[in-house]
Amino acid sequence: MKNKILSIILSIAMLIALLPSQALAANSDDSRVIIGANLDEEQIAQIYDDFDIERGSVKELIVTNDEEREYLEGLVPDSKIGRVALSCVYISITDEGDGLTVSAENINWCTSQMYINALTTAGIRDARVKVSAPYDVSGTAALTGIYKAYEDITGEKLPELNKEVGTEELVMTGELAELIGSEDATKIINELKKILDETKNMTDAELKQEIRSIADAYDVVIDDYMIDRLVELCRQLEKLDIDEIRNGIMGIADAVEKVNKASLNVSEFFKKVGDFFASIANFFVELFGGR
Repeated sequence: MKNKILSIILSIAMLIALLPSQALAANSDDSRVIIGANLDEEQIAQIYDDFDIERGSVKELIVTNDEEREYLEGLVPDSKIGRVALSCVYISITDEGDGLTVSAENINWCTSQMYINALTTAGIRDARVKVSAPYDVSGTAALTGIYKAYEDITGEKLPELNKEVGTEELVMTGELAELIGSEDATKIINELKKILDETKNMTDAELKQEIRSIADAYDVVIDDYMIDRLVELCRQLEKLDIDEIRNGIMGIADAVEKVNKASLNVSEFFKKVGDFFASIANFFVELFGGR
């Protein structure tokens, strides 16, 4: 019987060792919370509930509407920017190669993948990000908060042009998503980012034809106005480090693969947990069942 109990204790220790490392608590030095300047205390409490962290456990910063306008003005209608700062962000820097993961609450225009692509363009590679607001907002302004938090954690400024182009990419992907859906919009812009070394040698007319060809491959139709906008985005992206842009896209693909593998590992872990507790149940049935 003693051997049986010892075996159970060792099994528990082994199961704990199998628990995915992502479950470990994040280092608060590598994390920040950004709160919109115009939230009241009740709304701030709601945001912390959304982030599932206790206020005070992570350094908190404030972002203002003026800071949001620094990147958004001229890209989106003034009515969409508004006059108050409501978007909030939680960001935790992860190990190199982990990639970006983004989740969103009360964000009705920007998708997680749109954030990931824009952040990659801005130069952010490895982080876990949560975006939230007290009620439904577009989410475009959250990018400003992410930039601010990332720079505060690392102590380094992201290249200004990268931040501007990242914001432009987010907005343009959202506009394209309104026409063809967010999934196709994201894929088409990524296809363009993959061939920037070719597009920079194309005339605008040739680039427009290339965009139409990519759209045809995804069986979608893009109007002339949006094609012109995509040409503008390509010309901006071409000013950045093209190899870094391409590596960023490959990094996104690698991160997706890692997430899929992690999901499988978690499934296997909980299967082992189930098998383990079934064996405990059988042990006690054997122990007391015969009495």
